[in-house]
Amino acid sequence: MTDAIGAAAHLTAAPPRRGSTLALRLRAGSEYLVIPVLAVLAASGLFGLFLLAVGKSPLTFLDLIWVGGFGSAFSWGNTLARAAPLVLTALTVAIPAQLGLTIIGGEGALVLGGFAAAAVAVPFVGSGAPALAVMPLMVLASLVAGGLWIGLAGLLRYRRGVNETIASLLLSYVAIAVTLFFVEGPLRDPASTAKASTRPIGALYAVGKMPGLNVHWGFAVGVAVAIALGVLMSRTTFGFAARITGGNMRAAQAQGLPVGRLMMSCCLIAGACAGLAGYFEVAAVQGRANASLAAGYGFTGILVSFLARHNPFAIPPVAVLFGGLAAAGGLVQRRMGMPDATVLVLQGFIFVVLLASETLYGRFSLFRISGRQGRA
Repeated sequence: MTDAIGAAAHLTAAPPRRGSTLALRLRAGSEYLVIPVLAVLAASGLFGLFLLAVGKSPLTFLDLIWVGGFGSAFSWGNTLARAAPLVLTALTVAIPAQLGLTIIGGEGALVLGGFAAAAVAVPFVGSGAPALAVMPLMVLASLVAGGLWIGLAGLLRYRRGVNETIASLLLSYVAIAVTLFFVEGPLRDPASTAKASTRPIGALYAVGKMPGLNVHWGFAVGVAVAIALGVLMSRTTFGFAARITGGNMRAAQAQGLPVGRLMMSCCLIAGACAGLAGYFEVAAVQGRANASLAAGYGFTGILVSFLARHNPFAIPPVAVLFGGLAAAGGLVQRRMGMPDATVLVLQGFIFVVLLASETLYGRFSLFRISGRQGRA
């Protein structure tokens, strides 16, 4: 009898097989997929009620979103072009979030980065300077401008304890104001009468489209940057130190981690991503710097990052989803007689429900691993 009890206890204490451990880990991590999906579905249901309240059909809206965003090759090209800046501005939020920082000033860094790229290119227009010499300077200017601007918010947070959320938001409006000052003043093209703009950068310094696709290279670069930063934050000592700092900054300082250096590095990287988005908006879409650079991509990137749980690997597909919503806005306006901002209302519902869903993590036993299994 004693031997039987001992054998049973041994079997109970035995660690699970490798396959079962993997299944348990997948189950534990599945809430990070299931809860955001449920949040999007709940927000869509609320938005459907909103459409019914104003006398519109939710099914018609859904059909137009599909047709306008994903229903044809042209729609996909438009979607991916709009997703390109969203990938990069979402990274502006996601990278500092690894340290527990909430940076929402990507819009200003994007605008400033685009303006810096245009300001570098304009003096070379008509000079015959080769694109291989000028375009790297444009990219460098956008990276430096965006990086330093978000880096300033990180510096204020570390040195003076200024709330980085408020600081980055206010700096965003300052960046837009500075850009408009130069665009409407010293660097204004006299030929731009309808909308104040800088001189065009010219076809020589413009970014072309990917072969066989109706989308510029900004999307491919954004995906590559997201993958590279995902590897950096999840597979390197730098990323590990950043996550430790995000978990408990005081404990990280007590262990001797360079918290200030980590904070500044992540903010500089984040700002550089937004500045790069501004470069592509100038070099591939607008062709010049003007007020159209402030198109709201930086603010939508906040929602993309939160929905992706600040995971760089998950950001590109979420950005494509919101790129499709933005691409279909004009079709919704024409077919349903609703404002183009209707899509923004849907985004607002998603953001509110997504924030509310944060309270659900860790509350369902379906996703939990028991103590014995977790130790095994």
